[in-house]
Amino acid sequence: MERGGDSVVISDYDVEAKREKLKSALSHLLSDPILADVPRNPTLSDVVTLVSLEKGSAMRLSVVKLDGSSLDVAVMNSATLKDLKLLIKKKVNEIEQANMGHRYISWKHVWSNFCLSCNNVMLLDDDAVLQDAGIRNNSQVTFMPYVMKKGRGRHSKRKKHRLFRSLHKTY
Repeated sequence: MERGGDSVVISDYDVEAKREKLKSALSHLLSDPILADVPRNPTLSDVVTLVSLEKGSAMRLSVVKLDGSSLDVAVMNSATLKDLKLLIKKKVNEIEQANMGHRYISWKHVWSNFCLSCNNVMLLDDDAVLQDAGIRNNSQVTFMPYVMKKGRGRHSKRKKHRLFRSLHKTY
């Protein structure tokens, strides 16, 4: 085994040359219009979802953002609203990373002020299965302003500090 620079040569087997050949073959395959829906750096779950989409055990959804732009996502038929939210988060972060570099989005703020809706029905239960909520293949899911109410709809009163309570007693 010889070590020349950064490449490792094992009995006329150049690892770096094989790696570059594989990368060029993959980039050639991914540039094919038939595989246009495959992400640039696909994970195993992305590939499984796309294969399931072809078999009919997954569905493609269009998510419309508040600015009118939309993004397409593919989810399994058994997916819950929580799975869809995680997929939207992943997809938006990938788009933001590709367009502007790293940009922080507070998803806690997003989900506390907006909810997803389909056919003007608010989707609020994270554990609900999407098909049970009426979402089918090629459905359009939109963001809708929504503020979660706490308690009975009244604002909670600020609790007084009880640390100095004994100082205010009159003797």
